[in-house]
Amino acid sequence: MSRFGYLVFAFVLAIFSSSSGFAAASGDVRFRTVRLKAGGKIVHAEVAATDAQRERGLMYRKSLPENNGMLFVFDRPARSCMWMKNTAIPLSVAFIDHEGVIVNIEEMEPFTTDSHCSAGWIRYALEMNAGWFRKNGLKPGSRVEGLHK
Repeated sequence: MSRFGYLVFAFVLAIFSSSSGFAAASGDVRFRTVRLKAGGKIVHAEVAATDAQRERGLMYRKSLPENNGMLFVFDRPARSCMWMKNTAIPLSVAFIDHEGVIVNIEEMEPFTTDSHCSAGWIRYALEMNAGWFRKNGLKPGSRVEGLHK
């Protein structure tokens, strides 16, 4: 391939990756993004809705921009637990029911396998940088908007 061909390929790849609504993660797991509203803030969340996506989560990331997070979507309401295996970023997780109401919030330390579990039946879990929910006035009973039901 000529140098011009490589430049065109790189340009097309850059345009596709920035405008497709998907965010690349390490490996071959890709996530689409959604906009949520929580605590008066717009949250840009990558969606982990498949087993492979939920298993990967935010593993291997070195940072997470402010007001960005990962939304774990479960197939049906259940009690669920999260952990931080291979995750370097300190995170807070809000466990959210099918109506978008936060059931409980847990703080999670990097590189641990401690279980952080929902206090009730949930449909979603939203991971954000550590302390984000507290900083934005969110607590159990607060609502997250923009979740598809």
